[in-house]
Amino acid sequence: MSVRKLKPITPAQRFRIVNNFAGVESVKPEKSLTVGKKKSGGRNHSGKMTMRSIGGGHKQSYRIIDFKRDRDGAATVESIQYDPNRTAFIALISYEDGEKRYVIAQNGVKKGQTIVAGEGAAPEVGNTMKLKDMPLGTVVSCIELRPGQGALMARSAGSHAQLVARDGKYATLKLPSGESRLILTECKATIGVVSNSDHQLEVSGKAGRTRWQGRRSATRAMAKNPVDHPMGGGEGRATGGIPRSKNGIPAKGYKTRSKKKASNKYIVERRKK
Repeated sequence: MSVRKLKPITPAQRFRIVNNFAGVESVKPEKSLTVGKKKSGGRNHSGKMTMRSIGGGHKQSYRIIDFKRDRDGAATVESIQYDPNRTAFIALISYEDGEKRYVIAQNGVKKGQTIVAGEGAAPEVGNTMKLKDMPLGTVVSCIELRPGQGALMARSAGSHAQLVARDGKYATLKLPSGESRLILTECKATIGVVSNSDHQLEVSGKAGRTRWQGRRSATRAMAKNPVDHPMGGGEGRATGGIPRSKNGIPAKGYKTRSKKKASNKYIVERRKK
């Protein structure tokens, strides 16, 4: 995938950088695999706003993604599609008996390609298999944390991890954050890097496009009053003091992970700063 810059025929398009959607088909989503999506506007069940800067946005339907890949066997990729609910592209796959499912697409997966899940799958891009069956050094994505739970890690555009070691029932994976972690070898993962790697290069170009995505404008903390934010107030333009959240939690370098978390014992090396 790649991006392209638009001609500056309007002030907004002067800075706009868009995805050229190479290999992505403009087709309607599979009706049997879509459900309605209700928007809360940042309000709870009683109508009180509990999350700021949420509201509006284009109407979307949710695509049901098969993160578990619990059906073994070969399937054919019918199309690569855009999904408004995630940064990665999705692939519509079809099995021999006609069953269709949506899966997260990897870079290099194309229409007409056959992808395999379960035992007997070769270590090729798009195939899903257990970590115990993969050769060391394999780049993987859509990784399970517990066998049969479904993919939880490395699911966004361009994400990937690397299988670096195996010892007994545990495999060591180097995650996108730089963290090295032990994961059971019975867990499944998909080979390859998640599609749409150039997502981070896209530039909105105008504030209105952000509103289309359901994100309302947010007031800077330093522009608020002291009663509304700990970084607010002051005579004239102030520094705001130590960068921190509305609740007073430091924002840069402060570790918020609990030292009593049960999964701490599985972390071999902490993520990079």
